[in-house]
Amino acid sequence: MIRKFRIILEMIKFEHTIFALPFAFMGALLGAIIMEDRLPEWSEIGWIILAMVGARSAAMGLNRVIDRVIDAKNPRTAKRAIPAGLLRAGEVGLFIAVSFIVLFVAASQLDPICMKLMPIAVFLLVLYSYTKRFTWLCHVVLGLTIGLAPLGGWVAIAGHFELSAWVLYATVACWLAGFDIIYACQDFEFDRKEGVYSIPARFGMVGALQLSRGFHLLTSIGFISLYWLTPLSWLYLIGAIISVGMLCYEHILVKPNDMSRVQTAFFTMNGTLSVVLFISALLDLVVLHKW
Repeated sequence: MIRKFRIILEMIKFEHTIFALPFAFMGALLGAIIMEDRLPEWSEIGWIILAMVGARSAAMGLNRVIDRVIDAKNPRTAKRAIPAGLLRAGEVGLFIAVSFIVLFVAASQLDPICMKLMPIAVFLLVLYSYTKRFTWLCHVVLGLTIGLAPLGGWVAIAGHFELSAWVLYATVACWLAGFDIIYACQDFEFDRKEGVYSIPARFGMVGALQLSRGFHLLTSIGFISLYWLTPLSWLYLIGAIISVGMLCYEHILVKPNDMSRVQTAFFTMNGTLSVVLFISALLDLVVLHKW
């Protein structure tokens, strides 16, 4: 059982939770301060963490089960747990069910609106894995899905939204869509051959990277705009500028004829970016302003 559980954690890339979790914390922090003039309670943060882990684990498990036939054909993904025979689809299905239970329990402990909005979140979590079968906008759907992290963190504390919450949501959605396009460039030839929908397969490598830069330009505008839309001040602005610089460097690393540094651009840069932005916001609001 322990071995199976370790394989599942490797399969769903549990460590990649770091991409969205800092933004969930940032949404919770801003929602509490802007809407209720307080800091989130530790119990609220704990339930948000559990909700995030449950949601992402369920989504990744679904993706691996739904895509198991495609993954088996793709040399890059053929060694994943299900195609390689290390796990059965039924075993992963049980893990998905437990993950959804964790999500539901955690959401029930937060603001009541979380349970009311739960069907939307679950729909997007399930929908994403099917989108590569019919639309090259699958990267945007992924962004809109994972972008729910800061929006969920916000509403879990505040119970309702305002403009800056939607700006944060759109910004994170563009960020995710942009770097997912870069990641999908690895499968450019396979996707075209097998008829899998993606922006690289539709527009080619050059066009895909241009669209990725466009999404990250919108991301950069969003990061900076939060400086004016929220109580965040100069300390956050420094973090936002550093994050924009990291996005620029990410696009220097990846070229249409050189995908060798995709993993660095995908995991190292984006994982670091989310942490840097959250820490700068946390220090700005909690230490600098002593909220």
